[in-house]
Amino acid sequence: MSDSNPVLTVTADGDVRVVTLNRPDRLNGVSEELHRRLSQVWHELAEDTGARAVVLTGAGRAFSAGGDFDHLLRHHDDPELRERSIRLDRTIQMEMIRFPLPVVAAVNGPAVGLGCSLALGCDLVLMAEDAYLADPHVSVGLVAGDGGVTLWPLLTSLLRVKEYLFTGDRIPAATAVEFGLANRVVPAADLMREAMALAQRLAAQPAEALRATKAALAAVVEQVSRGGMEAALLAERSTMTSPDHIRIINDLAARASRRPTVTDTDTAEED
Repeated sequence: MSDSNPVLTVTADGDVRVVTLNRPDRLNGVSEELHRRLSQVWHELAEDTGARAVVLTGAGRAFSAGGDFDHLLRHHDDPELRERSIRLDRTIQMEMIRFPLPVVAAVNGPAVGLGCSLALGCDLVLMAEDAYLADPHVSVGLVAGDGGVTLWPLLTSLLRVKEYLFTGDRIPAATAVEFGLANRVVPAADLMREAMALAQRLAAQPAEALRATKAALAAVVEQVSRGGMEAALLAERSTMTSPDHIRIINDLAARASRRPTVTDTDTAEED
């Protein structure tokens, strides 16, 4: 995709940076290029001396519907792509954990698979009333390697983690708040305004104290989650060529190809 139509945009509003997943016609599904940009943007923002806080959101009606089918299908026959994807997943998780600035997720619609992990990798999560979270890795024959195993047990009970990772069921916005997976539900029309207001409030906090506090919390997250992250990533790589995954993704892709446009976020999953 050309630079004139980037898959991920970064805009400035004073000392707040707004990162937008920008494939609205594909419900911000994760292509190879978007996957790569998600692994780079956090370092770029950390080097931005004018930035004090970040808002992460999606263009259009979805936050991110997970993996793009074209990208997922290529993994079945391309071992180099599988290795690269796992490296990028690891980089995205670690870059978000270690990122020095506060990040507010403005979850404007479905956040599925990697989209869910991106939202929950943020420091604070605001969700539109009609948004939901879901991680259906297992349902499509994959291990939840790109964040579900890493993040969810730190945010909610292990019983709930198992129920929703094992089944892939959707978690509505209000339920996400109840479970500790989001901070609050916001009317869709007010979501970006409230996310920006919160980011601006964080940007106005004493920078050194805020960064050091976040770094200390990140050390806890990294210490607790690192072993599970590595185990999940390696297992996900193995399941990328499992018969179940190949069959399910081919079936879903065939169903999606019969539609004029992608309209059901259940047809996109992870990355």
